[in-house]
This record gives sequence, structure tokens and C-alpha cells, in this order.
Amino acid sequence: MTKILKLLLNASPMSHQLGDLSLACARIYFGAAMALAHGVKKIPPSEKWINFVSELGFPLPEVFAWSAGFTELIGGGLIALGLATRVSSFFMIQTMLVAVVLGHAGDPFKKIELGLCYLFASLLFLGLGAGRYSLDAIISKRLKSHEG
Repeated sequence: MTKILKLLLNASPMSHQLGDLSLACARIYFGAAMALAHGVKKIPPSEKWINFVSELGFPLPEVFAWSAGFTELIGGGLIALGLATRVSSFFMIQTMLVAVVLGHAGDPFKKIELGLCYLFASLLFLGLGAGRYSLDAIISKRLKSHEG
């Protein structure tokens, strides 16, 4: 019974390979979903989207509308590939904070929930990086081999 409890309550991954594979699957799904379900719709930004950004109080709403769209489309794609994951996650966090705090201010939790999921997933990728199965890992490995 103690062995079963230790296994069930262990906070570490069961194996590094399983943890790395789980991170890769989550990263790929997250990035692809963000790019294809959200970013594609915002590039080029519609008048309705630009007006919404303007109503949020942003100066140069066209620039910020493009920025949000590029973050979701290109940033999501980069995260899915595991390329510049931490940088893309940083910008995704900014975009999701705006979406949650300003864009959905006063909305019921059900409308805010998806933005919060994307926000916290972005925080996860910022902290953990892309993981072993990513372009970031391949590039990092090659850079290390050229250093010494």
C-alpha cells in the first residue's frame, strides 16, 4: 500500500522521457490552437478588431491590433515548433493579460476561462522552456558543441 501511495503522490515525472513527451504534446497543442483558432482570425486585423482595441484605450490601435494578431499567430506557431519558446511565451503572457484584464473585464468567468488557460500555459512554457523535444533544444545542443 505504501508503494502505491508513493507512486500516486510523487510530484516528479514517472520518467524524464514521459515528462518531456508530455511537455512537447502540451506545447504543440497549445501553440497550434493559439495560432489556428485565434491568430489566423486577427491577421490582417479587421476594422471590428481595431475598433475593439481602440475602445480598450490603446494608442495606435492598429499597431496593437497587429501586435496581438502576430503574437497569437506567429508566437503560437513558434511555441508549437519549440522555437524561441520563452520569448514567444513572454509576449503571449502580455497579450493574454490584456485579454483577461481589459478585453473580458466584467465578463462572466466562463468567458474569461479560456484566456486564463492560455495565460497560465504561457507562464508554464516561460518557466520550463520548450523541453527536450523542440527546436530550442536542438539549437542549444549545437551551440554548446561549438563552444567547447
